Amino acid sequence: MAQREIALIVGAGPGLSAALGRLFHKEGMKVALAARDAKKLDRLAKEIDGRVYPCDATIPKEVENLFSSVTGDLGEPNLVVYNASSRVRGPITDVDPEAVRKAVLVTCYGGFLVGQAAAKRMISAGNGTILFTGASASIKGFPHSASFAMGKLGLSGLVQSMARELQPRNIHVAQVVIDGGIYEPTRGSEQLQSRGPDGWLDPDAIAQTYLHLHRQHRSAWASYVELRPWSEKF
Repeated sequence: MAQREIALIVGAGPGLSAALGRLFHKEGMKVALAARDAKKLDRLAKEIDGRVYPCDATIPKEVENLFSSVTGDLGEPNLVVYNASSRVRGPITDVDPEAVRKAVLVTCYGGFLVGQAAAKRMISAGNGTILFTGASASIKGFPHSASFAMGKLGLSGLVQSMARELQPRNIHVAQVVIDGGIYEPTRGSEQLQSRGPDGWLDPDAIAQTYLHLHRQHRSAWASYVELRPWSEKF
């Protein structure tokens, strides 16, 4: 009998992460959810019979404790998703350096720590999938968004390096670049209607791509996927 799959989503919240959690649960996986504010995940965890863990992904010890706790409670995760990010908006001449440092740590360095912890365990297991969430800033830096551009472009470099190093060891590493806005009911009807039909990415549709990457046969692995609405300019 095949071992039940275990998915760990780091940087979990009510949007894309929730869609991922629901889909993974539907697929029969055990699901672990991690965030700095773990209490906000209680409702989702109950819905998908998941486990919740507090973790600041920028602190090595907390990341190590997260993986040890998930392994002890559920087993070794064979699907890890890094979905955490942070940004500070403002002109390059005015933006606060300390705020930028913290944002880059969350968006990029946290991805490194989680990817490293996952890789150590998956190398021993001989298989696994590590997925990272990208954004429009992964491919182009926008004005007044230096912190996000540095973080997401840096994350892209991390994914490329990890994919080339780990895929020959049967570990699938990929980045999903979400080039557009994700639908959230909290945006308000006027904002949601401003982009027209399907102008926002459906989080459930995005989640299907993550699952597809995890299920891909290793003879045809993708390491980079861009998703955007059909109406999005690029």
